[in-house]
Amino acid sequence: MTVKVQYQAYVTLAMNDNYAKGAMVLGRSLRNHNTTKQLVVLIGPHVAEPCRAMLSSIYDEVCVVDILDSGDTAHLAPMKRPDLRVTFTKLHCWTLTHYTKCVFMDADTLVLSNIDELFEREELSAAPDPGWPDCFNSGVFVFKPSNETYRSLMTHCTENGSFDVSVHVLVLISQAKVS
Repeated sequence: MTVKVQYQAYVTLAMNDNYAKGAMVLGRSLRNHNTTKQLVVLIGPHVAEPCRAMLSSIYDEVCVVDILDSGDTAHLAPMKRPDLRVTFTKLHCWTLTHYTKCVFMDADTLVLSNIDELFEREELSAAPDPGWPDCFNSGVFVFKPSNETYRSLMTHCTENGSFDVSVHVLVLISQAKVS
């Protein structure tokens, strides 16, 4: 009898050196609280070599990914948050198919105790976003990597616009439950 090993990981995204510094703190906070899970950081091509080296000393896996820009300047201008244009880049986390389950965490997250129990939650577990009643806060969420989900999300985002990753994920999850 073969037992399938469950590979699980915390995943974060560092698109530039500033985000990389936050990812370093996140990674250290997870390590300091004795996580038993792998740590993965997705980095943008502009992260400098010294930051990459430091991330490699903290994370089990450092993956360079292309930056995905929503181009949704119309919705972001009133919020004065042009940085949110590239939140689509987190969609790359669904390509980590060598893991069975992951928890995505924004690089500005600080862990204060062991949170490995998050892996016991179902996909897609996340907190609601109080400012956006139809969305979840995409800063921390549980997901199962899948190339099919990645392709569907990319298609949906391209066809429907909007900078908010959570809107697209919720639409696809609800469609999957109806099918």
